[in-house]
Amino acid sequence: MFFINGILFSKKQDSGRIIIQFKFLVGYPVGKISIPESEIKFNAIRASGPGGQHVNKVSTAVQLSFDITNSSLSKVLKNKLLDHPDKRIAKDGTITLKAQRYRSQDRNKQDAIMRLEQLLTKVAAHKKKRVATKPSTAEKEKRLKEKKQTGEKKKRRLAVRSPDHE
Repeated sequence: MFFINGILFSKKQDSGRIIIQFKFLVGYPVGKISIPESEIKFNAIRASGPGGQHVNKVSTAVQLSFDITNSSLSKVLKNKLLDHPDKRIAKDGTITLKAQRYRSQDRNKQDAIMRLEQLLTKVAAHKKKRVATKPSTAEKEKRLKEKKQTGEKKKRRLAVRSPDHE
């Protein structure tokens, strides 16, 4: 289990499926997203950056591709993902993630899966609607009083003028 942005996650890999369970700590019910591993494509690519000769020989970076439109996700989640403003989601409905943080291909693959999970749960989260409220009369009076005090303080900063310069 891990905790990100007010969401409690638990992840399982069960018989070729990645199951993401999440609970919003605000009181929403537990959600569950299940993706078959066959819907996620991995390509091993060469990592950029430092690493000496090793980086030129071994393909340790992983590029994850996930096709939203042809996935087994619910229609609601698919539409949320397609409407989500994220540069990792292409116009054709493909999520592409490049993981090259680690020197091991296995760890980079797990990192890419974790980042896909974070994106899916972020999009699946129910955003609480803001309720418009008006400030109370006491709050308005307090604000005006503070503004008046600030104005008086600034007036005291002005240079003192003699009566003959007017």
